[in-house]
Amino acid sequence: MSEHEDKNFKLFSLNSNKPLAQKVADCLGIELGKINVNHFSDGEIHINIEESIRGDNIYILQSTSAPVNENLMELMIMIDACRRASADQINVVIPYFGYARQDRKAKPREPITSKLVANMIEDAGATRVLALDLHASQIQGFFDIPVDHLMGAPLLANYFLDKDLYQGKDIVVVSPDHGGVTRARKLAEFLDAPIAIIDKRRPRANVAEVMNIVGEVKGKDCIIIDDMIDTAGTITAASNALEEAGAVSVTVCCTHPVLSGPAIERLENANIDEIVVTDSINLPEEKKIDKITTVSVSELIAEAIYRIQNNKSVSPLFREQFKGMEAKD
Repeated sequence: MSEHEDKNFKLFSLNSNKPLAQKVADCLGIELGKINVNHFSDGEIHINIEESIRGDNIYILQSTSAPVNENLMELMIMIDACRRASADQINVVIPYFGYARQDRKAKPREPITSKLVANMIEDAGATRVLALDLHASQIQGFFDIPVDHLMGAPLLANYFLDKDLYQGKDIVVVSPDHGGVTRARKLAEFLDAPIAIIDKRRPRANVAEVMNIVGEVKGKDCIIIDDMIDTAGTITAASNALEEAGAVSVTVCCTHPVLSGPAIERLENANIDEIVVTDSINLPEEKKIDKITTVSVSELIAEAIYRIQNNKSVSPLFREQFKGMEAKD
């Protein structure tokens, strides 16, 4: 991707996921922009862009993962810095969009925080957002600027297809709740497999109680797919329910490995053979357990940036990115 119709663009990385940003830059055949992010003694963030960006199209890669507020504030300050430095376009690349679960009022007097964050990004001066697997697709409508929403399911499917992990197995794709059925169905289409649904009740935040399983899982190799794994309560409860229902094996995959609180301990102790995640969130070494396999989203994001930069449609991206998958079908 080293050839560009318009070379007047730069990619900058903030602190949340520098390894992914470097991979994206390598895919595009460019160097990351020069930037210095540091803190004053009282904790205030200071950003200095160490090269001219006047009239440039700027791409800022930042996942708003833990520490969420720190990374979000870095992003706000960087957008403002680019606007004040007379950048032409400010494209925000958010592999993981924090606060996405607060997308509606579930109870009286609750905030809709994902809308607030969208307003903040837009008011700071962003002109476009490139996001990956938003927890709720309606968040696209919270912005009044263009939003390109990439999906992780084809990448995860590619992993299973390339490794031939489904060959000779009786696979069923499992959604851990009713809200994830569309995502599960997409993966099932790629793997030519049926789906099952975990019917659960959540008595309070981060606590999931499995009720029953809709679909046949006895004697099957199950692949649970979700957009994220946070405390892993839902995933471990689902894997236990599948085991009790007679599943032969349980594999888990997700786009965003949030993995907060007791997640790692739960996953290590759960009856799960493998956990396939993407690098939308940069995992520290202590969270890189043997069960976890990471699939990179760098080529997908680089291709999207290339298309946006050259005024090409992003919608056929999956057909071109995953044409090898079509050949196997």
